[in-house]
Amino acid sequence: MHINSRKMAVSGLLMAFDVVLIILSGVLDFNTLFFLAAAAFLIGVIIREYDLRYGLAFFLGCLILGALLAPQKLYCITYAMMGIYVLGVEYIWRFLGNHPGWKNRRMLLILGKVILFNLMYLPALFLFPKLLFAGEVSGVLLLIFAIGGQAALFLFDRAYDYFLIRLWEQVREKLFGRG
Repeated sequence: MHINSRKMAVSGLLMAFDVVLIILSGVLDFNTLFFLAAAAFLIGVIIREYDLRYGLAFFLGCLILGALLAPQKLYCITYAMMGIYVLGVEYIWRFLGNHPGWKNRRMLLILGKVILFNLMYLPALFLFPKLLFAGEVSGVLLLIFAIGGQAALFLFDRAYDYFLIRLWEQVREKLFGRG
């Protein structure tokens, strides 16, 4: 059995940092979504550095540790949805990259992102509103939140792209050197 010590060290440190971010989301309530999104972005780092299967294992490990250690267990559901989104986007990206002859790959990527997000968000919003809101919520307010979720998707996706393309590449270059 071959063990890559660099891979284990990097993923172990990132997993520890990921779980700290999940815990901080429950401790510092004013930055909950920021910490959870940052934790989900680290899944993308592992996927980009290694591969999709390793990223899935990393995600599951972080999710289990987060559920065991986080003070706010419901935040782990949000983290899980963000993590599934990151895994799904990376899968779609790789799938489209393996089919260079397809036309409108960028449009297919955007469509895949929107479908993936809405497959998780809309059922949670309309079927389980008590998980998200205290008290009764009108249909108009649910519709506003459905539209607002699309704006949140856009912001999350732009932040994820910026993190991986700009920030992680700078950190990677300092940690591992060029190449």
